[in-house]
Amino acid sequence: MNVEGILLFVLCAAAVIVAVRWVANRTGLPSAALLTIVGIAYALLPGPNVHLEAQIILTFVIPPLLYSAALDSSLLDIRRHLRTVISLSVLLVLATAMLVGVGFDLFVGGATLAAGVALGAAIAPPDPVAALAVGRRAGLPGNLITLIQGEGLLNDATALTILTVAASAATGDGFSFTHAVGKFFLAAIGGLVAGVVVAYAVRALRHFRHDPLSANVISLATPFAAYLLGESVHVSGVLAVVVAGLIIGHDAPRYGSGASRLQTGAVWRLIDFVLEGVVFLLIGQQLPEVVKGLADYSAGTIAAALAIAVGVTLLLRPLWLVLTQSLPRSLHTRLGGDDDSPVHDKRLNAKEVTALSWAGTRGVISLAAIFIIPADVPDLDLLRFCTFVVVLVTLIGQGLTFAPLVRRLGLRANHADLARERNEARSASVQAALDQLDEIKQERHDNVEDQAIDNMRKQLEVRLERYRRRLDLLEKADSDEMPTSPKYEAALRVRKQVIEAQREELLRWRDAGNLTDEGLRVLERELDHEELLLPDRHARA
Repeated sequence: MNVEGILLFVLCAAAVIVAVRWVANRTGLPSAALLTIVGIAYALLPGPNVHLEAQIILTFVIPPLLYSAALDSSLLDIRRHLRTVISLSVLLVLATAMLVGVGFDLFVGGATLAAGVALGAAIAPPDPVAALAVGRRAGLPGNLITLIQGEGLLNDATALTILTVAASAATGDGFSFTHAVGKFFLAAIGGLVAGVVVAYAVRALRHFRHDPLSANVISLATPFAAYLLGESVHVSGVLAVVVAGLIIGHDAPRYGSGASRLQTGAVWRLIDFVLEGVVFLLIGQQLPEVVKGLADYSAGTIAAALAIAVGVTLLLRPLWLVLTQSLPRSLHTRLGGDDDSPVHDKRLNAKEVTALSWAGTRGVISLAAIFIIPADVPDLDLLRFCTFVVVLVTLIGQGLTFAPLVRRLGLRANHADLARERNEARSASVQAALDQLDEIKQERHDNVEDQAIDNMRKQLEVRLERYRRRLDLLEKADSDEMPTSPKYEAALRVRKQVIEAQREELLRWRDAGNLTDEGLRVLERELDHEELLLPDRHARA
């Protein structure tokens, strides 16, 4: 494909991603599933397809996606649910890999245990992108969002480590469970250390992170630095990326400026949107390649392999959740914790287990993993086909039905509690500002005039009164839905209309030649930030 062809393909891909996003926003369907379907449709048309280069995906796509997800995750929330996260992201992945391996060894003629374990490792880690997108739209409770996020961040490292050991065994070295477990723990501990090293190195650059452009460069380079460090010392580069992202995301409010955080957040949202769109399109386009190598297998062999791969993927997860949530209550609390302690890992109820069971969509990690297996591994074509079918069944089947399932179960976040928490924090921060003004007025170190202090105080007191009125309304709410206030809604509409009137007047000044474009951009940016502070129509928190 020449340069013009590549450019045309990129433009077409961008158009498809934007169009699918538009459809997804209006239908509520997950864009990941829609993009995969579009990719399959394109693959069936005459013409060239784009081959998924697994090493490129693992090196240049997975690290930024995982790092961005880690930045948006909560280190404290993951710690609160650590037992369940570890159970899903490590133990369940190990169990899936071993069960698929044993199934292949016993029921698929000619297949080896090592090849089956390699397949099981590839299909074991769920890709949380589709589930999170649908779950947030459907109002999934925060504890389930945390579990899906935490599992998706950590399970990739587990799966890729097992896959490496199994692929090596499949080429003749022999499979040893103790060797696999030892290598996994070595890679995991090394990846953890590498991630901490990178995170503290970035923390040392905090003086540069106050400049928005420098902060963006550092942020974009961090996931690749963590991955490179991990892989160069033969530990888990994926885990290094995740650990670095969690620590840096936790430290971001302390070691960066407001302008840097706003710009960096916008950049990462764009990167997520583009990379995820391209990745799911690529998944669909791999159909011809994974199908063409099946000519040498009988229908019975293919059916047995698919039954094991799909069956284990769909059935083991709910069974695992039911069993682990049925363990004695003492095993759900770490030493020193109790029911009210932040380290208490509460049991999931039946509805939460059902929703979490159906949130196991597989994605690009599974395909990238199976494509990095060496070509001399036995039954590689069959392994790739099974992986592709598992990805399609979960990504499209579970992805399209997840939102209706969540609504049918009646699971939803308590929006009133979330709004109450935020308004209490806002009130506390404003009160801290008022206390600081009192200290400044008493000390007189800054030569601040009394009038300036009084003006600030009046603004803060108005804001504090608004938050307290909002809290009173939330306290009187009888349900977990956000209460509405006609006065509050009317005030928001007025503020938006005033900002729009200011913006229109600035445009008239520019068009009349009374204001330069540079001046317009400066003043418009001020209005944009003011508008950004207003709650949108979906969240009145």
